[in-house]
Amino acid sequence: MSPRETRQEAVALAYSAADSAPRVVAKGRGLIAEEIIARAREHGIFVHESPEMVALLMQVDLDQRIPSQLYVAVAELLAWLYRMEHGQAPPQVTQQY
Repeated sequence: MSPRETRQEAVALAYSAADSAPRVVAKGRGLIAEEIIARAREHGIFVHESPEMVALLMQVDLDQRIPSQLYVAVAELLAWLYRMEHGQAPPQVTQQY
């Protein structure tokens, strides 16, 4: 399959201290995915590219919290992002998902 035939997917998560877990606030394929990514970048939001993570998160309904099976993976991603935003070196990854 050529890159043109591969349909891009994107999922946007939101998390606040009031939430018990991150929620899926946007998701889509093709042009919708491109728009989600473009808007994130316009607002300075980091875009993490992980086809495996996106495939799992695409199964979560909009405005639903991520399932407990993804807590560790998403928490590690959020911790990594926090360190990047605060100029700290990310630790070595010891686990793959």
